[in-house]
Amino acid sequence: MIGAGFGGLALAVRLQSAGFAVTLLEARDKPGGRAYVWREAGFTFDAGPTVITDPACIDELFELSGRRRADYVELLPVSPFYRLLWPDGSQFDYVNDQAELDRQIAAKNPSDVEGYRRFLKFSEAVYDEGYKRLGHVPFLKVGDMLAAGPELVRLQAWRSVYAKVSGYVQDDHLRQALSFHTLLVGGSPFAASSIYALIHALERDGGVWFAKGGTNALVSALAKLFEDLGGQLRLSDPVRSITTREGRVTGVAHADGAFEAFDAVASNADIVHTYATLLDGDPRGRAVARSLKRRRFSPSLFVLHFGLRRPQPQLAHHTIVFGPRYRGLIDEIYGKDGLADDFSLYLHSPCVTDPSLAPPGSSTHYALSPVPHLGTAKIDWDVEGPEYRDRILAHLEERCIPGLREDLVTSRIFTPKDFERELNAWHGSAFSLEPVLTQSAWFRTHNRDDAIGNLYFVGAGTHPGAGVPGVIGSAKATAGLMIADLKAAAA
Repeated sequence: MIGAGFGGLALAVRLQSAGFAVTLLEARDKPGGRAYVWREAGFTFDAGPTVITDPACIDELFELSGRRRADYVELLPVSPFYRLLWPDGSQFDYVNDQAELDRQIAAKNPSDVEGYRRFLKFSEAVYDEGYKRLGHVPFLKVGDMLAAGPELVRLQAWRSVYAKVSGYVQDDHLRQALSFHTLLVGGSPFAASSIYALIHALERDGGVWFAKGGTNALVSALAKLFEDLGGQLRLSDPVRSITTREGRVTGVAHADGAFEAFDAVASNADIVHTYATLLDGDPRGRAVARSLKRRRFSPSLFVLHFGLRRPQPQLAHHTIVFGPRYRGLIDEIYGKDGLADDFSLYLHSPCVTDPSLAPPGSSTHYALSPVPHLGTAKIDWDVEGPEYRDRILAHLEERCIPGLREDLVTSRIFTPKDFERELNAWHGSAFSLEPVLTQSAWFRTHNRDDAIGNLYFVGAGTHPGAGVPGVIGSAKATAGLMIADLKAAAA
């Protein structure tokens, strides 16, 4: 297996639990992929996903071998799920408490209380269909998509999340509060299929959690589980190519040129990188890469990590700091050749839940700003990055962290160029293919290649898509295929 991100680890655990000998190859010095970790000046910085939903899908990976997730890592509840802030001073705490939600919604627009309840029912319906029923089922044939078609039509999957939300609530702030989630998986609320409204019900059903010690503590727990099961994890071992013969994978070539034979290979690497680079020696790789490069990719992210010498008790764990524009800004992120003058930010402040991530009396944070990917905007991030960092720090100081720059101990940035350079992400995209209807389910990269029968995919670029539960779901879909195929080959 190639790549020890959440998807690769989850797939490796499933295969190893089923009795197959798995070797997991990771190019970086730590597992995690986008869920990497840095430590500086006593601060622990999670590099990637920080919102953990559907803990049951994580628990299941441990239960496959009769183990308990709690023996490996502790998950801490987060409340409110998110705090939403607007430039006019308005605030909304998204909590898992219907009475409190009703109170806050009524304060904005009394008629939206009933509208929200109807939206929640819709969200629960798409959650049942799009996540519980289809989220871990591979779509290998067009017939699979056609079979799901009637239900997708009934749920109006062709409409955008924002359009559906707007049919239920009138208040502009509430429309933003109920539609921004698509940005967390790389989709525009104005383009992503309304199926992605399931994220709201997913959070209401299973809660929002954070791993004690940081998200990478959950990565470490999965890596330890895999090794406890007998799996072999090799770090700092990049794969140079996937080798094939007569339409079948034969193994991989390592960076030093050494060849290693495998019965099957699964890639958790970027899908374009896999086809264009790792399979460059096979006509199939070159052909699929050309096709993929013509598709729509999610934007990138500018991530600013910073440590402060004081705690920030006024903050929530997760804060969405909206800017003065919503649709106009999002349209520019997905299509403008340059940076917008304004921004909306996701602010992560994990010490609210777990103070151990910073030195005593201090606090760890990161601010995330969606930005155009490298194929859309020709931005020199070596020049623009430090300036953009300073703009974000000033904005946060004005909006929610007084005295921020005076209390600043350390900071570092991760730009679209870093996504491209360190993660081999096509155009520096943070979430792979954009989650629009025509790039979802059967239209997305399949969990098993259509021509190379023992080549498989897991992670954000394949079904069902990005996000921690999404890539763990992709591992379940891919594992089912691999286990059946490997057993059939051995029979």
